[in-house]
Amino acid sequence: MADSTGNLRRRIDSAADLQSVVRAMKAQAAASVGQYATAVAALGDYARTVELGLGACFRQGPRTAAATPNRPVAGKRQVRAVVFGSDQGLVGRFNDTVAEYAAQALSTQPQGTQVWAVGERMRASLADRGMPAQDTFAVPATVQAITRLVTEILVTVVDTMLTTAESGAPSELRLFYNRPTTGSAYVPVDQRLLPLDDAWRLELARRPWPTQLPPEVVGDPEETLRGLIREYVFVSVFRASAESLASENASRLAAMDRADRNIDKMLGVLNDRFHRLRQSKIDEELSDVISGFKALSRKSTPRSDGPASGSAC
Repeated sequence: MADSTGNLRRRIDSAADLQSVVRAMKAQAAASVGQYATAVAALGDYARTVELGLGACFRQGPRTAAATPNRPVAGKRQVRAVVFGSDQGLVGRFNDTVAEYAAQALSTQPQGTQVWAVGERMRASLADRGMPAQDTFAVPATVQAITRLVTEILVTVVDTMLTTAESGAPSELRLFYNRPTTGSAYVPVDQRLLPLDDAWRLELARRPWPTQLPPEVVGDPEETLRGLIREYVFVSVFRASAESLASENASRLAAMDRADRNIDKMLGVLNDRFHRLRQSKIDEELSDVISGFKALSRKSTPRSDGPASGSAC
């Protein structure tokens, strides 16, 4: 069926409305990227403070080192993994990228591996790869809501994990998420939080203290160390969530930018077709007017019948 000017006008209006929505989503994604990147940067000072406290505890020697929860033991560990994704679409391969990375990394782990998903779409991506999630956490909509997500993860995953660790059952906590790089790019990350890495503990213990006075752990060293480890896990999960959200919005920003360009091209094609069709109709109407004018002109012109009959003798 040939396009009419009315049909083309409706398609142009619909495309223009869609472009307005796309540009609004693009602006929102750009603003969100900045907010989450700022949150990650602001978290750096607190993370360094926690690391200084851990280093002070590790300087105490075997007393506090032996108190480290979930320290490495021989044999296979039970792995608990939290995979960060999205609740919403229009993010390209954001969820598939980290889900494939997590599936490959956990493929060599024992059958008792437990996985938690952050985001309904991540839950579906994990299920497609044969990794059903124990539970699903909602993706935070704002920077302020990240704290609630981290608290839920600590209560559901980490606290029970530390309890089983004190009873002697070995376990491991790993985070999988996308970390933003340059522009709208991101890379999947596998971060092991517990048990604490021996090389990392040694590096913290040897890190220079920022003042001339040496640090001293006040109170029960074991309780202090457990509290600092919990803060370290909190900071790490918070950073993983913020970086995942920044990557999600950067991916959405790139997708909306592509959609904006595609709509621009489509609007250009539709407007060209609309103008050609309208010009064609104008030409047809002008041709009809000219043809009618010519026909009327021929009818109104008197016909010449030759010289008058009869002649003078």
